[in-house]
Amino acid sequence: MWISPYFKIYLIKEFQRLKDEENDRLKLNWDLQRTLAKVNYHIHTDAIKENLIPSEITKQQANSVYASEADILNVALFGMTAKQWRDTNPDKKGNIRDYAIIEQLVVLSNMESINALLVQQGLPQNERLIQLNKVAVTQMKSLVENKAVKKLK
Repeated sequence: MWISPYFKIYLIKEFQRLKDEENDRLKLNWDLQRTLAKVNYHIHTDAIKENLIPSEITKQQANSVYASEADILNVALFGMTAKQWRDTNPDKKGNIRDYAIIEQLVVLSNMESINALLVQQGLPQNERLIQLNKVAVTQMKSLVENKAVKKLK
């Protein structure tokens, strides 16, 4: 590099380009998992709408039910509600799920489907929380120890 400053600049720029490509690819994997969790969330919200929200309540009351159900998933997986996370992380934008790792997003996606089924079966919220927490612990343990998932990172 001491012989050719142009080569040194080229090497630095090329290295930066490769690092940018690597970061974009990793971000794409994360975005894919986040999108999957958002898509599965519709399964979850449909079950809530069909089984937990009476037609006579207001939109604000319905939103409260949706938020409560989202927090069941948050507590089961992350150990805190969305509000608790926001209070703990006032400097961060977005929500708890935006900062989740790939394994957590996979588990969250699975939990949304499982909770939809449990809602349809009429299980009370406290029983669903216990079952969902067991699922979260079991699946997180399995995914964290999985070599194939480690290759995604």
